[in-house]
Amino acid sequence: MSDIIKHECGIALIRLRKPLQYFIDKYGPLYAMNKLYLLMEKQHNRGQDGAGVGNVKLNVDPGHRYISRYRSVDSQPITHIFKKISKKYKKAKKEGGKWFNQEKWLKENCAFTGEVWLGHLRYGTHGQNAIENCHPMLRQNNWKNRSLMVAGNFNMTNVEELFDILTELGQHPKEKVDTVTVMEKIGHFLDEENQRIFEAHKDEYTNAEITQIIEEKLDMLDVLQRACRDFDGGYAMAGITGAGHAFVARDPSGIRPAHYYADDEVVVVASEKTAIKTAFNVNYEDIQEIKPAHALVINTKGDYKMEQFIEPLERKSCSFERIYFSRGSDPEIYAERKKLGKLLVPKILEAIDYDLENTVFSYIPNTAETSFLGMMEGMEQHLAKRQLQELRSAREDDQALEKLLSFRPRVEKLVIKDAKLRTFITDDAHRDDLVAHVYDTTYEVIKKKVDTVVVIDDSIVRGTTLEKSILRMLDRLEL
Repeated sequence: MSDIIKHECGIALIRLRKPLQYFIDKYGPLYAMNKLYLLMEKQHNRGQDGAGVGNVKLNVDPGHRYISRYRSVDSQPITHIFKKISKKYKKAKKEGGKWFNQEKWLKENCAFTGEVWLGHLRYGTHGQNAIENCHPMLRQNNWKNRSLMVAGNFNMTNVEELFDILTELGQHPKEKVDTVTVMEKIGHFLDEENQRIFEAHKDEYTNAEITQIIEEKLDMLDVLQRACRDFDGGYAMAGITGAGHAFVARDPSGIRPAHYYADDEVVVVASEKTAIKTAFNVNYEDIQEIKPAHALVINTKGDYKMEQFIEPLERKSCSFERIYFSRGSDPEIYAERKKLGKLLVPKILEAIDYDLENTVFSYIPNTAETSFLGMMEGMEQHLAKRQLQELRSAREDDQALEKLLSFRPRVEKLVIKDAKLRTFITDDAHRDDLVAHVYDTTYEVIKKKVDTVVVIDDSIVRGTTLEKSILRMLDRLEL
């Protein structure tokens, strides 16, 4: 199974487990919105080319909108979306007065006031930076139980096969891409589950009564078991039905990450542990991994369970998820990245012919910094062993001994990242021109034509950065 990096890189889900009025009284009406904002901002490293937020209200009377969604490809998409949502809250507060703090009025008069929230961050290494490529994707239906929002960090390797399956089912997908095929396939079996329950009760109850029965009896795990059995690829996909059923399903090899936290107030899911810890200030050990081949399913009452929905395969975590996408503040990620840098030391020493005096070490900011620390730790250990060997055979020459003991590998900050320019690059057509100027270098700190420069980097994820920016920039140093 190949694992080509595309987009769909970060997810966040919040399910409030108590009535909305409880949160209004205890934390204020903006509690869930603020928490989702934090979850997404703390994962903005996973996607700066687009974002999306979806929200579902529970127990809303007919005639009132119960699904809301905003997507953005603005230069700062997360901020752009939440500013728009905040404007709705401000308008509702002005119009509602004291009613602004009442659940029923708030739900009937203000969008994005539901109990179930879904956020997505897009990293556009594939496809145009168009709003149509941003999640959540929405499959609307006049029956709440059949409406579906899906967002995910996934890359299906058998899109052609999935597309053919959909057409054999009688569907007419509008695009042959993994996002559409995934949503439509889940949607198809969601429809079938609705119909199964309807057929079982149609002779006993009215259609309106059966709708309520479907909400209570709908088996989202069964839907995933049937929908995902043909999926081939890495995925951590999240979904919400219009009635408020929610799920996060993880691929059988554990390629894409997903973690959750639950207490008596909330169930929270994110691609990264550190985002949950920071946003909800919980103990790190209380944040659990959604196991490969398992799904976390939340029903309309807020009850949750994690169960296997597909046969597990050999674990193959995506290396780019560990090296690049995930935040280095995660203790496991931090340790792995340091070890990766340390493991490079023997090959680097061979490449520079062990000439540390004429070698300058540096890194490309920002995510390569942790590996750089590991690499330099390894260099220090090598140097300590060499110094010990030389001390054992050294003559009583104070000057030579002082030089030997004071020597340290040469470290310089050769590369500077222009963060403001980085956030501006969201247009594929101009990316190649601008990417060459994302980084700049520090001049006149190396010996030209003498020094060897060792720079550690992880830019292979973006693809164009190494070839069109970093190598050209380092060439300016006249090595």
